[in-house]
Amino acid sequence: MAITSKMVQELREKTGVGMMDCKRALEEAQGNLEEAVKILRKKGIATAEKKSARAASEGRVASFIAPDGKSGALVEINCETDFVANTDDFQELCTILPRQVAEQAPATVEALLDLPYLGDGSQKVKDALVGKVAKLGENIQLRRFVRFEGGRVATYIHAGGKIGVLMHLEAEEGAEDVAEAAKDLCMQVAASAPRFVRREEVTEAVLQSEREIYRSQVLAQGKPESIADKIVEGKMNKFYEETCLLEQPFIKDPQTRVAAYLKAKTGGKLKVVRFERYVLGEGLKPSGCEA
Repeated sequence: MAITSKMVQELREKTGVGMMDCKRALEEAQGNLEEAVKILRKKGIATAEKKSARAASEGRVASFIAPDGKSGALVEINCETDFVANTDDFQELCTILPRQVAEQAPATVEALLDLPYLGDGSQKVKDALVGKVAKLGENIQLRRFVRFEGGRVATYIHAGGKIGVLMHLEAEEGAEDVAEAAKDLCMQVAASAPRFVRREEVTEAVLQSEREIYRSQVLAQGKPESIADKIVEGKMNKFYEETCLLEQPFIKDPQTRVAAYLKAKTGGKLKVVRFERYVLGEGLKPSGCEA
């Protein structure tokens, strides 16, 4: 019998399984809904949705840079164990999804999940994920992504996908050693975790909070208020050194600030616009932990 879209949708709502798998199961069951459910359960696919409640704090941070270097994406994909993260099926996601974000520019994770999967245009990204869950037996989640476009985009992945950096830069005409400098800057962000590019970007709320903390610390040490402000300003300078990329000591030469390195390397013609740094699983409950 002919398999209608309504039948596929009904089976999908009943099992949580992707549309293509539902259609194939219905074809095999000759349109019998309950028999199709049994087929999916026997294949282990119908239980995939149940796995979505399990903690997924392992996985990989992966990236893609367009051949022209003018756009790129950084994606975090989570699973439950490092074993699954090393499988070919999971690595396929880490290869295809960053490229899909870079090329198709979805606005949100939900929008990306609803796009046709580049690895198999017959199914959507969310259906491809369900298929991987069923095959690998673990919860797999596309957690987040960021995409930059314009100027020059660079990336660096550290520790096999545990930390990833995506950076947007602008290079003036005549700038030299741009590729090497861009890579060095991404490595700097990965290693030193700055929060801002330059001190002018630090918000007033952050500055006020830091000053209040430092002032309380100084007064608690018994320092007189007459010199407290000078000590606080000294601590604020240290704060800028730690949190602003251009003011950090350069990891390859700690005696040199990143801004000075950039000027010497590119003649001051390479500018950092913005960056994003992902740490795998940050803020997530580790697998096996109870709430």
